[in-house]
Amino acid sequence: MTTLERIHLLRRLDGLIRRKATGMPCELADRLNVSRTSLFRYLNELKNLGAPVEYCRLRRSYFYSDPFDFLC
Repeated sequence: MTTLERIHLLRRLDGLIRRKATGMPCELADRLNVSRTSLFRYLNELKNLGAPVEYCRLRRSYFYSDPFDFLC
């Protein structure tokens, strides 16, 4: 995966998290066309960039617990 493709994927992931429309991890991985393992790597990458990513079991979606701007 090129750097540009990786940035595009992280932007898509960021948009889904902002809308609280990710679904469960298996659904999100399918939506992004990546494995669950890769999905968790991308989520960790966002967290390493300072994103306060959390998962709500009730809503079955990831969300930002505090404001976060993904600038890339």
